Formats: sequence, C-alpha cells, structure tokens
Amino acid sequence: MKSFLLAFALLALASSFASAFDPSPLQDFCVAVDDPLHGVFVNGKFCKDPKLAKAEDFFFSVKNPGNTNNPVGSNVTAVNVEQIPGLNTLGISAVRIDYAPYGQNPPHTHPRGTEILVVLEGTLLVGFVTSNPDNKLFTKVLNKGDVFVFPIGLIHFQFNIGKTNAVAVAGLSSQNPGVITIANAVFGSDPAINPDFLAKAFQLDVKVVKDLQAKFWMDGN
Repeated sequence: MKSFLLAFALLALASSFASAFDPSPLQDFCVAVDDPLHGVFVNGKFCKDPKLAKAEDFFFSVKNPGNTNNPVGSNVTAVNVEQIPGLNTLGISAVRIDYAPYGQNPPHTHPRGTEILVVLEGTLLVGFVTSNPDNKLFTKVLNKGDVFVFPIGLIHFQFNIGKTNAVAVAGLSSQNPGVITIANAVFGSDPAINPDFLAKAFQLDVKVVKDLQAKFWMDGN
C-alpha cells in the first residue's frame, strides 16, 4: 500500500513540470471525444461538452499484471489520453510496467515527455544515454521504493536483474508522450530502410541487417 501511495505522489509531482511540454488548459477539463459534431477541437482531440462528462472519463485500472510472455519479457500498460479521455489538455500520463525475471523494457525514447519511474517490486537496472557528442551513460540499480528520472527525448531502458517478477509505475509529462523503441523503429520500419544504408550506419554485414529486419518486421506485423 505504501508503494502505491508513493507512486501516486510521484505522479502528482510529474504534473508540476508537465506544463513545460503540453499546452496549459484554459478550462477545468476537456474530455476527449471522437464525435466532432458535438465537441470543440483542443490539443489534438475534440472536447466533450463538460455537462456530459462523467466519472468514468477520468478512470482506468492497472491492478492486473500485464502479460510478459513475449521476446523481451515485459509488458507496458499505458494510461494516457487514449485510456483516460479526461487527461486531454492536462499534460500528464502514466504507465504500469511488468517485468518477467530478466525481462527488459528495451532502449526507447519518449519524444514528448520526461519520465519519473518508481519501483514497486523487484530490482531493476535502469539507465539513459545523453545526446551527441558525449553519449554518456547514466545507470543505476533500483530496488523497491527507489525512483529514477529519464529526461525527455533521451534513449533509456530498464532491465529486471532479479530472479522474480518486477513491477514499476511511471509518470510522464505529457498526456500522450509517444514512444519510439529503437530496434523496432530502425529494423522494423514499414517500408524497410535500405539494408545497405543500415549496414554502413551500424558497421554490420548486410546479411546481418537483413536478418534483423526480417525478425523485427515479423514481430511487429
């Protein structure tokens, strides 16, 4: 219970710096709605008439563990404007991340949000890499109750180094921070990036690149 209270406190903290990236709302809330005939377009979504808003517009549950039976051994349950329409214009979102033993949330970036992560169970090796030319790695082993921040736009990762399942929650400073998983984007793009170009960029044999492209394209399609 204390872990969850800490997690929600961190989500509240994340909202304090959210306005640096998402536009500040000019009304109490703007519940996203898919019907343009009965709404006002604000920040990428149409707003429901406030008189029609209901509690369910501001609610979503992450009490159930995600399925980690996949190649990377992790599952990210997003809680953004797509799951909670009431988050529209509020500049904050969250995720629950479940990790199987030795599972990982592979290197990725959030182009529109800083992330603050708190470990609820298990032990994680986490880190991020700064931009060119330094490409400096900042890394830390986190245990239950520990907190770590991943700055906006930087490549980062989490790896469960324990023999048991791990769980973390994170707040992000955007209602829809986006995610770009590096390997999927580079080797699993549709259509595929020219393998000769990637071979030179990554200093790999073209055959290796083509094998990676076949694997990631198949996993993602």
